[in-house]
Amino acid sequence: MSLNGQVAVVTGASRGIGRAIALKLAQQGAAVVVTATTEQGAAKTADEIVAAGGKALAVKVDVSVAAEVENLFKQSVDAFGKVDILVNNAGITKDGLLLRMKEEDWDAVLDINLKGCFNCTREAAKLMSKARFGRIVNVSSVVGEMGNPGQANYCASKAGMIGLTKSVAKELARRNVTVNAVTPGFIETDMTSELSDKTREALQEQIPMGRLGSADDIAGAVLFLVSDAAAYVTGHVLSVNGGMYM
Repeated sequence: MSLNGQVAVVTGASRGIGRAIALKLAQQGAAVVVTATTEQGAAKTADEIVAAGGKALAVKVDVSVAAEVENLFKQSVDAFGKVDILVNNAGITKDGLLLRMKEEDWDAVLDINLKGCFNCTREAAKLMSKARFGRIVNVSSVVGEMGNPGQANYCASKAGMIGLTKSVAKELARRNVTVNAVTPGFIETDMTSELSDKTREALQEQIPMGRLGSADDIAGAVLFLVSDAAAYVTGHVLSVNGGMYM
C-alpha cells in the first residue's frame, strides 16, 4: 500500500489515534501535514516522522475556525504542492447527561467534531476536485451509530460525520474523490488508560473479540481506505470495534 509521492493532512494528530494514523501514512511514503491545537503537539509527531526519514509539516490549527483551516491548506500546498489525502480526526468530548448539559458544551463539541470536519473537507474538496483525485477519511465513532448515555453532544457530532461522509461521497465521486468513515469502538488511549480494572473488564465484556482496540488498528483501516486497494470504495462506514456493534 505505497503512498509514495502523496501528501496527507491529518487533523488532531498530536497523540492517540491521530498520531498513529500520521505515523502509518508516513511509513508508507506520504508526506504528512500534522495538525494539533498547540504548536508543541503538532511538532512532536512531525519530528517523529522526520526522525524516521519521512517528510512532515507541523501546523497549529483550530479546525472550527474556517480562516485557520483555509490557512492550513495554503501552508500544505506551499510546502508540498498539493493535498491528496485528508483524515478528519480532530475531536473533543465534554460529557454530561442531557438534563445537565450546558449549551456551551454542546456547541464546543459540535464546533470541533462536526463543523471542523466540514471546514477541512470543504477546503480539501476544492483542491481534490481540481486535481481529479482525492481520499478523505472521517474518524467517527461507534457511539455515533449506537448512542451512549452522557454523550448526546459527542454522539450527535459523530453521527453527523457519517451523514456528511455519505453526502459528500455522492457529490465528489465523479471527481475521483472517495469519502469514507471509520467508526472506532473502545480504543486504548490516554483516556482509557485511566479506567479502573473493573470498568475495563466491563467494557471488554461488551466486545466479542475480548479486548480493546489499539490506535494502530484504526490507522490500518484508514490506510486501507486511502490506498489503491479501496479505489472503488466510497460512502462506506468501516466499523473497527472488535464486533461490539454490527
